[in-house]
Amino acid sequence: MASVNDQNEKQPETLVTPQTQQPNPVPPPQKQRYDWYQTDTLVTINILIKKAKEEDVNIILTKITLSATVKQPTGSDYSLELDLAHPIVPEKSTTRILNSKIEIRLKKEEAIRWSKLEGEDNIPQAVKPAAETAEACSNAVDINKYPTSSHGTRNWDQIAKEFEKEEEENAKGEAALNSLFQKIYASGDEETQKAMNKSFVESAGTVLSTNWKDIGAKKTDIKPPDGMEHKQWDS
Repeated sequence: MASVNDQNEKQPETLVTPQTQQPNPVPPPQKQRYDWYQTDTLVTINILIKKAKEEDVNIILTKITLSATVKQPTGSDYSLELDLAHPIVPEKSTTRILNSKIEIRLKKEEAIRWSKLEGEDNIPQAVKPAAETAEACSNAVDINKYPTSSHGTRNWDQIAKEFEKEEEENAKGEAALNSLFQKIYASGDEETQKAMNKSFVESAGTVLSTNWKDIGAKKTDIKPPDGMEHKQWDS
């Protein structure tokens, strides 16, 4: 008769396999949550985060960089780091915290059109502001104030003043138009903003549409003003 000890010796040993440790799930990549548009003097960047608190928003600007950090209700931070395509004037740039977004207006150092927001952007020639153009024309008038080849007399100083006044009025009209476009963009829905960005970029600034259904399915043609011709800069 087998003893209890003999029966225990015949029992097979049970092997305990350690549990395989599951790797931590990789968080999904952060979704791009900003857009931008420009005028001759400003670049406006909208961070599309709603109801941000002022104390949770930190914006740092240098001449060629933008750093934005926003603490979200979930506790995580949204970060945006940009190496700007062209220099800006940080002390003349502003930030507004709205219910629907965070609006950052960057003052351009030069009145030129950016073809992109960050990275290298080679633009062949800067567009001088109207004030500089008027000053240059005024100097040219002073040089030729008393032309020796003419027997008539003309008030060149008056002509220069009239030219400067016309340039100033044109500049004010453009500023008012740009302000109107900014208000339309800021108050528009996502499709309106997409339509304005797409039509403006594809048409080289000659078309600005708010109708995404019309613009979204096709490329916007370049339509220069009457009497003018669009020419592509040589790269």
